[in-house]
Amino acid sequence: MSIRFQADNDLRRIIVDAALRREPGIDFQTAQTARLDHLDDEEVLRLAASQSGILVSHDKRTLPRKLASFVAAAGTSPGVLLVIPQDAPIRSVAETLILIWADDRVDDWANLIAKIPF
Repeated sequence: MSIRFQADNDLRRIIVDAALRREPGIDFQTAQTARLDHLDDEEVLRLAASQSGILVSHDKRTLPRKLASFVAAAGTSPGVLLVIPQDAPIRSVAETLILIWADDRVDDWANLIAKIPF
C-alpha cells in the first residue's frame, strides 16, 4: 500500500498545493476536501485512520497527546507528521513529504508522531 497524506485543518494549504505541483501522483487530501472543519483532534485522527492517511499538521501542542490516547483506544493509526514551524520553507516541506511518500513504507509510520525539523 502506498503512503497517503491527510492535511489537518491547521496545515497551510500552500504546502499541499506545492507537493501536488511537484509530484502530481502524490495522494494528499486537503482538510477542506475531507471536511475537517469544526472536528476535534480525535475525530480528525479517526477520519485519517479510516482512510489510511498519515495526518500532516502544525499542531505540536495537542496532537502528540491526542495520538497517544487514540492509539490506546483504537489500537492503530497510520501516523502523524508535524511540520514545525508554520513559517517553514514551503519548498523544503513539500520536498520532504514527497521523499516520505516515495519511500513507500507505510508501516514505518504506524502509530508514530514525527516532527519534520526546519
